[in-house]
Amino acid sequence: MKVAVFSAKSYDRQFLDAANAAQGHPHLLTYYDVLLRPKTAALVEGHDAICAFVNDDLGAQTLERLAELGVRLVTLRCTGFNNVDLATAARLGITVTRVSVYSPYSVAEHTVGLMLMLNRKLHRAYNRVRDDNFSLEGLMGFDLHGCTVGIIGTGKIGQIVAQILHGFGCHLYGYDPYPSQAFREIGTYTTLETLLAASEIITLHCPLLPENEHLINATTIAQMKRGVMLINTSRGKLVDTKAVIEGIKSGQIGYLGIDVYEEEDSLFFQDLSDTVIQDDTFQLLQSFPNVVITAHQAFFTRNALTDIARTTIENLTCFEQGLPLANEVKQASP
Repeated sequence: MKVAVFSAKSYDRQFLDAANAAQGHPHLLTYYDVLLRPKTAALVEGHDAICAFVNDDLGAQTLERLAELGVRLVTLRCTGFNNVDLATAARLGITVTRVSVYSPYSVAEHTVGLMLMLNRKLHRAYNRVRDDNFSLEGLMGFDLHGCTVGIIGTGKIGQIVAQILHGFGCHLYGYDPYPSQAFREIGTYTTLETLLAASEIITLHCPLLPENEHLINATTIAQMKRGVMLINTSRGKLVDTKAVIEGIKSGQIGYLGIDVYEEEDSLFFQDLSDTVIQDDTFQLLQSFPNVVITAHQAFFTRNALTDIARTTIENLTCFEQGLPLANEVKQASP
């Protein structure tokens, strides 16, 4: 198949090329280091499929253009599919696949890394020592042992976060419409309200759906313990950034660690070091000493990229050969 790969960085090429070469009849991959948008959709002319990432626009307008150009398959090299208009895709006869599972340890370990960095102020300590400042003033943290941690979303990633924190000796609360036995063995399921009120650390590991956009908002922040640590390595729009900023200013939120941001598509995965960032909300967020931001890198391990590339190529091959699509995404029934 001829496949146009969007948002393609050097590491995408490396891992996709390796996975593609490993199969007997490789696909023809054309790489574009631009976001897929209605105005860039013309690049897919002559291709049978497109491969997209988290910040590519697969809304109705883009999909209409893709269909006009003969695209029959959209394969996502990510787990989330909130950027795809599934109803339009179905209407146009475009099949959508994704990477249902990749190394969950990558995101889980990064999540705990953010907790440790914020708690022990490792980012500030690192910069101090580089400036020959060896003072400990302002660097005091707390023991994770004995802390109550609320995990919103206890799928595979949430379960692994729970396992790691269980090893630290944390008390674990979970909230998920679909409870898992694995979490029950080390933690306790409760209501969202109880989790928010009882937890010293809250971490998000749920998909972004219409019903949970801005799950973290002014109302839910007010229900949290004062000085709470909030972590988001899931999807940016789970969090109302402006409400979080107000929470930081008031002291209601004591620490914030995010790997995702609700307006990240104009920022992340590119070098903007020589430009002036026009997003005032993001710039304000960066200014707080108790905030750590990473640029959607929680998934970024060689293990995860190997899994993602292999599944992406398998999705292409299964579609081309008319085989069952284990990773197909369809619009939920009403």
